[in-house]
Amino acid sequence: MSGVPGDAPAELAGKIVTPGDSRYQRVRSTYTTVGRPAQVVLPESAQDVAAALRFARDRGLPVAVRSGGHGLAGTGTNDGGLVIDLRALNRTDVLDRRTRMVRVEAGARWAQVAQALAPHGLAVSSGDHGNVGVGGIATGGGVGWLVRKYGLTVDHIRAVEVVLADGTLVRADAANEPDLLWVMRGAGAGAGVAVAFEIEAMELRDVGHAQLVVAVDPAGETLRRWADVMARAPRELSTELRLASQHDGSTAAVITAVVTSGSVPVVRGALEPLLQVGDVLGQQARIVAYTDLVSPLHLHENTGQMPARTTNGLLTEMSAGAARALVRASAAPDPVLVQMRSLGGATHDPDPSATAFAHRHQNVLVIGAAFPPDARDTLRTGWVPLAPYLDGAYVNFESAPDGTTFDRFYPGPTGARVADLWKRYDPEGVLRPRPRV
Repeated sequence: MSGVPGDAPAELAGKIVTPGDSRYQRVRSTYTTVGRPAQVVLPESAQDVAAALRFARDRGLPVAVRSGGHGLAGTGTNDGGLVIDLRALNRTDVLDRRTRMVRVEAGARWAQVAQALAPHGLAVSSGDHGNVGVGGIATGGGVGWLVRKYGLTVDHIRAVEVVLADGTLVRADAANEPDLLWVMRGAGAGAGVAVAFEIEAMELRDVGHAQLVVAVDPAGETLRRWADVMARAPRELSTELRLASQHDGSTAAVITAVVTSGSVPVVRGALEPLLQVGDVLGQQARIVAYTDLVSPLHLHENTGQMPARTTNGLLTEMSAGAARALVRASAAPDPVLVQMRSLGGATHDPDPSATAFAHRHQNVLVIGAAFPPDARDTLRTGWVPLAPYLDGAYVNFESAPDGTTFDRFYPGPTGARVADLWKRYDPEGVLRPRPRV
């Protein structure tokens, strides 16, 4: 095969893609970031992953791990290094229907998982798009359409099969390597390569799904009313809110709401308070199968087709200052695309020390995205006024790291423990996250 290093391990024959390979354009990038890796390895087993890590370590190559999906933060590729693309490791199996325990390989995408679990009446709260990869969410946190009822994906992971940087395959669970299990649930990128997870799923078939378009006032009182509704909402209700500038200079909020019930009265009761958030410009609601929300129609190649930079932060409360800053950022001449996810509910149940995701009191995840040609400056300018109101950040939506990033992801004692465990499980820093500039 053209361009394959002559010293590559025998078990990786035919599984290494280099720039001279016809497959290279399909596997070099994430959805938002065009990469130029020296090699992309397409492993078909945990043993292949181990061989790829040993190969990278021996050659001193930076390593990026991609679970097959969107990769909005851009960390699933690199320039001049080695990318381990797990897309072939994509099985989903029900291990025990009675306990709802399922095994999901890290290279699966959530549309595939939803399709596999639907015949069993099960679901796992995941991302909000079927093309999102399992591995990134399941090692970073996991905020999806069911988040206030189910909690984060990491909250229901009971075991992880991990390949360490030295090529050792380890099963981490409560009885065996509990420290590794802890760090893999929220800070896994620096500890090892997850190849499979055992996850406790939830009983679910149908959900209520609604979309509302609501006018937003310049002071952001609409956002404060939305946050207040969500603070009092039943756990069955999770929402996403996107700010959109209108042609006349006004701002609207597009609210997507999901209710974890197929009962019309339950869905109606959960949704009705949202109608009081502001002047409703449009609305629709229906009962759908959960698989419709993370549809196989979402599956596509990720070739850098949507270049963007993203950053994020967590809000404990939607103060007047934070709401005003968000509206201004979205309505600026160079606008930031602002998206918000409701937290609370089940996300607050675990002790902050239970996993490496320690953010257990915040109520809103705010994500900002900007696009070329001035994405970096647009994002910085729009985000600075919001920064004083933020309380931590989520690793999976950050492509613009700075010197404070680690502490925002992993505050206080959590950060100290994460750093210690990264050194223990990867003393040479083979997997240490390296930001792209």
